[in-house]
Amino acid sequence: DQAFRKIKLCIEEVQGRNCLTDFHAMELTRDKLYSLVRKWHTMIEGHVDVKTTDGYMVRLFVIAFTMKHKDQVSTNCYAQSAQIRKI
Repeated sequence: DQAFRKIKLCIEEVQGRNCLTDFHAMELTRDKLYSLVRKWHTMIEGHVDVKTTDGYMVRLFVIAFTMKHKDQVSTNCYAQSAQIRKI
């Protein structure tokens, strides 16, 4: 069900048979990412650096896609550049 997510953990400390880890990254597999990309749609990518309340810096990456309305007649559903900049 969630097999398309790749999670990277960094081992910070080893205590006997236990490892203390920190979250390092999460990625989507290539086939999942390619299955999301479609012809005649706009792919919008963005990133931002966020500082959490406990002092960590987290870089967030976002991918968004446009989609057709239910009763849309035209074949494409592109986003305008001003709309992309707002996102």
